[in-house]
Amino acid sequence: MKQTMILAAGLGTRLKPLTDTMPKALVPVGGTPLLDINIRRLQAQGYDRFVVNVHHFAQQILDHVAQQDYAPLVHFSDETAQLLETGGGLKKAQGLFRDDEPILIHNVDILDNVDYAWFSRQHRDDEDAVLLVSRRKTKRYLLFDNAMRLLGWKNIETGEVKSPFPWLRESDVTIDDQLQVHAEPHAPSSIPHAPLNAFAFSGIHSFSPRLFPLMDRFPDRFSIIDFYLSVCHRSRIVGLVKDDLRVLDVGKLDSLAEANAFLETNNH
Repeated sequence: MKQTMILAAGLGTRLKPLTDTMPKALVPVGGTPLLDINIRRLQAQGYDRFVVNVHHFAQQILDHVAQQDYAPLVHFSDETAQLLETGGGLKKAQGLFRDDEPILIHNVDILDNVDYAWFSRQHRDDEDAVLLVSRRKTKRYLLFDNAMRLLGWKNIETGEVKSPFPWLRESDVTIDDQLQVHAEPHAPSSIPHAPLNAFAFSGIHSFSPRLFPLMDRFPDRFSIIDFYLSVCHRSRIVGLVKDDLRVLDVGKLDSLAEANAFLETNNH
């Protein structure tokens, strides 16, 4: 079977005033809480172990899940003392997972058109993590080589580049309107490297538990993307392109009106 972590610990500030009295995981779409929508959909696609991190109105989530038929499949990771971000939350929850199969990471306030039976098959045994990406314009891009191995990250607003590879950090990285990447070495004598590809990250990824030991040196609170960018030179972190990817962020009020139509269109 398959396992997943549903990230549900956030404060949901963009959903105020709804989240003044409830966690974002229980905000309803079409009368059904977001947590139920995601768990039941993944359950139908073969997932049988759900780890849910909780912080904001945590007890409400625990009480709600206790009343559901899927309750025996759910394990909670308690972040009530401190929000740990995407990487820290995963690190804290590591003891709740089976160690012999990849972990799907999914945000509770995301609706999408991904076939997760298909997505899980794309994670090969020799890959440490698979990041679902698409060709769309954004402010922050992940950078891959032609084999879709992660090499770095670029913020096009600030110009910041993150990478464990000095040649990439020390290059002038530009991304044009066609999302083609140009990395010009600062030093004239430097040898240009292979072409790069820029893709937008969906926030959906598959994580191998064998990466957990590499998190030991990280603090309690950190971003999973910062983790991937720090280990991609010695681990196989790859991108998987889904050109028809549709993702709706229901973590903001103006998206709630779209959510019902999105669910109907994508057969959730």
